[in-house]
Amino acid sequence: MMNAGSSQTAATTWFVGASFGHTDDQSARFIAEGIWEVSAPSQKEQALVRSMRPGERIAIKAAYVRKHGLPFDNRRQPVSVMGIKAIGVITENPQDGERVNVQWQSADGVREWYFYTYRPTIWRVVPGEWNADALIAFAFEGKPQDIERFRNAPYWKDRFGTLFQWADFYEAVAEKLLAYASNRAPLIQGIHQMAQRVQGLGYLQDKFPDGSSGPLQDICPFTVMGTFNRGMTDANRKLIAAELAKLLGVSVPVPATFEGIPVLNNQRSWFFRYADKRGAGDIDALWCVFAAAQALVEDDGPASRDEFIEAYDAATQVWGVAWNLSTGLYWAAPWEFPTLDSQSRHYIQKRLGVPITTPAPQAPCDAATYLQLADDLRTRFAEDDYPVHSFPELSLASWQFKDATPVPQVDEATPDLPQEDGGEELAAEVVQSQAPIVPYSLADITRDGCFLPEPELELMLDRLRTKKNLILQGPPGTGKTWLAKRLAFALMGQKDDSKLRAVQFHPNLSYEDFVRGWRPTGEGKLTLADGVFMEAIKAAKKEPAAKFVVVIEEINRGNPAQVFGELLTLLEAGKRTPSEALELCYPDADGVRRPVHIPENLHVIGTMNIADRSLALVDLALRRRFAFVGLEPRLGPAWRNWVVSTCGVDEALASDIERRMAELNEQIAADARLGKQFRIGHSYVTPVHRLEAGSTRRWFQQVVETEIGPLLEEVWFDSPEEAHQATARLLQGW
Repeated sequence: MMNAGSSQTAATTWFVGASFGHTDDQSARFIAEGIWEVSAPSQKEQALVRSMRPGERIAIKAAYVRKHGLPFDNRRQPVSVMGIKAIGVITENPQDGERVNVQWQSADGVREWYFYTYRPTIWRVVPGEWNADALIAFAFEGKPQDIERFRNAPYWKDRFGTLFQWADFYEAVAEKLLAYASNRAPLIQGIHQMAQRVQGLGYLQDKFPDGSSGPLQDICPFTVMGTFNRGMTDANRKLIAAELAKLLGVSVPVPATFEGIPVLNNQRSWFFRYADKRGAGDIDALWCVFAAAQALVEDDGPASRDEFIEAYDAATQVWGVAWNLSTGLYWAAPWEFPTLDSQSRHYIQKRLGVPITTPAPQAPCDAATYLQLADDLRTRFAEDDYPVHSFPELSLASWQFKDATPVPQVDEATPDLPQEDGGEELAAEVVQSQAPIVPYSLADITRDGCFLPEPELELMLDRLRTKKNLILQGPPGTGKTWLAKRLAFALMGQKDDSKLRAVQFHPNLSYEDFVRGWRPTGEGKLTLADGVFMEAIKAAKKEPAAKFVVVIEEINRGNPAQVFGELLTLLEAGKRTPSEALELCYPDADGVRRPVHIPENLHVIGTMNIADRSLALVDLALRRRFAFVGLEPRLGPAWRNWVVSTCGVDEALASDIERRMAELNEQIAADARLGKQFRIGHSYVTPVHRLEAGSTRRWFQQVVETEIGPLLEEVWFDSPEEAHQATARLLQGW
């Protein structure tokens, strides 16, 4: 294998496709001619090719999917595979955006790499992340892949674990359905026979051009899967699913639960129109995209992508399909295709911050956009701290997401459609059923990684309940913001983002920003608008039985008396009634001045860094209205157990780190110029992600040099030599 020098180790590497113009494998020609090229590249591909530099390493890849013959137990799940066919070094780039010259070295047969793959033709891999480093070492240095690490990474753990076992059944149903693509008569006949044995299938009655009506004579695969994905009880869904499995010959067990799986509205359960208005090729178009999707799962090459794009765009032209096509594809291949029902779109755009572009406001995205979105999300899924790590987890998370009202579903229910219960039809509409309540308690705070004993947490929660307002104060790195949000959830008794608002105070924050003030509009005018706190007050008044919390980070960085204004008085626990209401500086948007009071069920949690010399003392009026709880560095048994079991820190070295940090904090606390408030919190030495085996020493050294050391220079700003000595002692003998 090629031995890369140190200069190459830190350089970009390229993994590129072997086809040219969607023809057969061109690896042999590329190697013989000493080039790599791409046919009719897109603008993005041209930019990527032009950015390739001489000296950078390049590998020819072939991406595909395999279910059998794998060197590990894949639980019958398809596994992404990338075969490395040849490796080389780029020698010249003519800057035409289509080709580069390469000094190739043929691989000794195709070496297969699993899990971490990429579908598009050109993949730019930059070292630095563990998965990218592992791939580069595998391809260019001949090192073996640590398969177990990839299997247990968040993205793949979902697929090969037990959380989403329902996906096995859905995939098995889709695989069996594919056999009926060219002959649906036995399928629809079997479904009508099912309807005689189980309830819930009476809606499969068609209306024909001659004015008569009767049982459906044709059906699409998505409507078939919709028979057990409708708004009904889980018991009925299981019964219908079991009957369908028997009809299709599916041996995979019926799911025990359907949580987070989008369902069809009972009144809108078809993906096509009644026969008297149905297009001649509508059902065929749906079967075509279904088959193209299955082919793309098996082979994600350029030709398969083009076929899928053509079929997808044609299927979206079928009346009433719109966004629901994505959900049908999700049912059929939940690990490969995202569902873009309205709640999932809302979650993707609002929570994940990923835009979904559409050709028109009420139109679904096209196939190219859909595939690009899927690719982009897969890339983010591999990040340890990304909110979700797979399409099933995304769907589940969107089901549980309660931040705000989802986008309107007008695109999924055209207003001029005839009604099913009146002998007419409605288009399919995919919805998310009512999200479950996710309980949250003090025990959950501990399980999430809090190092405080539960009695201390109970005291904080009790003070928050009675005083209504709580400030967590302490040195940097003691987890103030982290704990504030979890205390809020514990107060609510559940994890509910819709009842939690977070804001950070800073010197430029004003009453107009926080409570109410004038805001510019798109028309260049000014309008009165509520700030974060007034929005929270109104939300809390609408649900008096629920708890709402506003978390204010760095509350003493702003001017609290100025920012709260007259509402500072109303924060007091004894003044949370309408009789204490005051008029605001600004009227409501309609010009009327209505007295405002802060409801009993709205709580405020602030955080305060007491080691910041630049901050003034907290206003006494504010201090009287808040309970204050001090947080300290927590380096003890709870911290050690967490960093060893969860973060992968070497057990012996964890004790050594604890000793070194304790000695440093004792020195800081004993210094008359400083004191306890300048100690270093445990967050600095608690890894955010699990460490690689054997990397504890390197990680701690980097933390000391780049985080703790600079902080100590600020702590001892008037004695830099003392800061340097303290930093050196932390690493002495390390």
